[in-house]
Amino acid sequence: GEEATYRRFCKLRWPETDGAPVCPSCGAPNAYEIAARRRFKCRACHSHFSVTSGTIFASRKLAFVDLLGAIALIVNAAKGISTLQLSRCTGLSYKTAYVLAHKLREALAWETRGVTLEGTVEVDGAYFGGHVRPANARTDRVDRRLKAHRAEARRSVVALRQRNGRTLTDVSRHEADGIGFAQERIVAGTTVLADETPHWDMMAATFNLERVNHSDAYSFLDGVHVNGAESYFARLRRMIRGQHHRVGAGSLHGYAAHAAWLEDHRRQS
Repeated sequence: GEEATYRRFCKLRWPETDGAPVCPSCGAPNAYEIAARRRFKCRACHSHFSVTSGTIFASRKLAFVDLLGAIALIVNAAKGISTLQLSRCTGLSYKTAYVLAHKLREALAWETRGVTLEGTVEVDGAYFGGHVRPANARTDRVDRRLKAHRAEARRSVVALRQRNGRTLTDVSRHEADGIGFAQERIVAGTTVLADETPHWDMMAATFNLERVNHSDAYSFLDGVHVNGAESYFARLRRMIRGQHHRVGAGSLHGYAAHAAWLEDHRRQS
């Protein structure tokens, strides 16, 4: 019920005090509850706050049952969940479900904010979005693989995947633009595995760079491969093709972070 879900939110927000409120302004743990409004007032700084103050659910109008249900559906879907299906399962309007889903994706992306990778890291990139529809007549069709015929909305997702660690993503217009992102988020001296694409050569000055040429093999017996990054891209492609069907350049970073979170927590119940 709603009351039990509200208490669950309190325990999730303040686990160190087992759900007892802690003021987000001054950090004092001696606030008292205004039960009729589900708000709290701090005895130290006299500020008012709620369990969702300072979070992505601040000023929310939805019931806590709907919020918790949407969270469970989004994080438990192996290949993501479409906004239309989320709307049907929760009883929310399509626009409300769309905004709520993107808020949750933003929260998932914040989980790796400031994280740096070390040890053995796989680096790879792939292009998404910007579908060019073939012309009806065969004589009017163009080679969609050529750069001149690509859509303006097409973007590259660069994935940095640490072996037995986290997956970090970045969205840019070209895959080569991800070199700066890799140099910023990978500790210097780390062993970096990449494919045969020439622009990754620039990382040899900072990292211990090892390569795998996919025209020769997808992986070598000594562990040189980028299969972890390829596994992430396979999940992201299935998510976009099977659930969302069409993703714009402005929102691709949210879907990329969502797929990375699912890939990192795929063994977690």
